[in-house]
Amino acid sequence: MAAAISYTLHELAERVGGDVEGDGRRLVCGLAHPAAAGADQLALVLDAGGAKALAASAARAAAVPRAMRGKLTAPQVTDWLLLDRPRLAMAGLAEAFEPPPSLAPGIHPSAVLGAGVDLGEDVRIGPLAVIGDATRIGPGTQVAGQVTIGAEVTLGAGCRIAAGVRIGDRVRIGDRVILQPNCVIGGDGFSFVTEDVSTIERAKEGPALRSSETVGRNEGIRRIASLGTVVLEDDVEIGAGSAVDRGGLGETRIGRGTKIDNLVQVAHNVRIGEDCLIAAQSGISGSTVIGSRTVLGGQVGVADHRVIGSDAIIMAGSGVGTDVPDGVMYSGTPAKLRGDYVQEILFLRRSGRIQDDIKGFKKRLAALEARAAKTDSSDG
Repeated sequence: MAAAISYTLHELAERVGGDVEGDGRRLVCGLAHPAAAGADQLALVLDAGGAKALAASAARAAAVPRAMRGKLTAPQVTDWLLLDRPRLAMAGLAEAFEPPPSLAPGIHPSAVLGAGVDLGEDVRIGPLAVIGDATRIGPGTQVAGQVTIGAEVTLGAGCRIAAGVRIGDRVRIGDRVILQPNCVIGGDGFSFVTEDVSTIERAKEGPALRSSETVGRNEGIRRIASLGTVVLEDDVEIGAGSAVDRGGLGETRIGRGTKIDNLVQVAHNVRIGEDCLIAAQSGISGSTVIGSRTVLGGQVGVADHRVIGSDAIIMAGSGVGTDVPDGVMYSGTPAKLRGDYVQEILFLRRSGRIQDDIKGFKKRLAALEARAAKTDSSDG
């Protein structure tokens, strides 16, 4: 069992750039929500809910937003860690208390290593892992149990490869990359062609298909092999159950520092820039290019061969069918500028009242016409 991790409040303040109010020598051995924190743990308050829970907490020390400190009522708390950017501080605090690697040093006896595998210093490989021929793994990297790594893979230093991950042949992965359980890096792309012209090809050539039309036939589907690879640059993280397909002839590339959530599909030949955030259940179709620092909310769908600029935000549930400029916020399906989308929603909400108004106008017009007709007939 791993030994408990403990720090003084002064040590934590130096680590996250906070200030101590009270006894900076107080030792805390864990980080917890105020409702669950024990007397020897640091209660972390991020919002009003945490502030309310702190009043009844067992914690004697709390980390709180500096601006909130004067509003808190918690007589049992004697020592405070004051934070200017609480969520940023949370990253440092969580890192400080993160448990050490659970993998034992060295290579588990049940692991299978191919010919010419090159392992750096302090590489840890768990049970039933399989590593292909001529693969290189950098120093300090951890490969958990039941991971499969193909042949001629390059895996950098300080990576964490969780249980059940699958990495295909010839994939190149940088330093400090984190792959969460059961993600697949380097599977074949979804690339097929029919013997005759298909409905998809015809639809792209002309106007949208009408339900009464039959154009082309989807028969004799042939697979197009993916001969390319995947490149994950330094500090990338891929969530559980996500898939990044290899390129058809070239690379599928994910830029430095990009973080991808669970259950995300990144298709063949996609190129994603640096420091992007892509939330769960998003799907990025083949040959799409995404700039740097762009955010995709949950369940965003992107059509193939689109270009999404840098510093853009695509709101959750949007369907992107056109190119997106730099630095904009898009919403809806089909996705459009957030302001335009909001105006459309407001118009739809007002449409019932507008229809009622139109009906009223029609009744008034009919009454006026009837009155005019009666007047005309009486004059005649």
